[in-house]
Parts: sequence; structure tokens; C-alpha cells
Amino acid sequence: MPVSIKRIYESPVAQDGYRILIDRLWPRGIKKESAAIDLWLKEVAPSPELRTWFNHDPEKWTTFQKKYKLELKNNPAWRALRQLAGQHKALTLLFAAKDEKHNHAVLLARLLNK
Repeated sequence: MPVSIKRIYESPVAQDGYRILIDRLWPRGIKKESAAIDLWLKEVAPSPELRTWFNHDPEKWTTFQKKYKLELKNNPAWRALRQLAGQHKALTLLFAAKDEKHNHAVLLARLLNK
């Protein structure tokens, strides 16, 4: 089953399977006790510098993807995420960004689903 993505503000469903929050910062308005996450893998998120530079600007999306892939190459959390994707029948990457087309979860899911 492919890796899927979902905003953390959406209600969890059984089809989500193993749920991983992949944001470096904890999402606003979400209580940790009720987040329904299996793992918070914040280390796989873009560096603070890259996240600040990108600022979810669609015009920077292509360059952001290239820079983020470079960050992932030497990131142990990326290797851990790939292993988790192979261990679970269903895996959902959770993110908080409002822009559902231009965020790191989109790129991570695409790379994991290759």
C-alpha cells in the first residue's frame, strides 16, 4: 500500500495505519494526548533555515525540492522513515501546513512511493 499524506488537523481513520508526524514544530492547537500519532519524526523535516527560506512559496517549490533532497541524503531520520515505510502495510505522513500541494510531506511521500 502506498504511503499517504494528511493534515494533522483531519480526523484519524483506520486506513491511516501507522501515523507519523513529520514536522519539526508541534502543530498549533493539537494536544499531544489526543494527536493520534504513532511517532513524531521531527528530524526528517527540512532544516529551520530551509523551511524559513521556502515559506511555502509555490514559486520556490522546484528549488526547495532540490535543496531538501540534498538534506535528506545524509539524514539518519530519512533512512529510518524508509525502513518504517517497508514495515507497515499502511503509513500516513502527517503535516500541519495549509498548502497541501507545496510542502515536504508531498515530496517525502513521492520518494517513498517510488
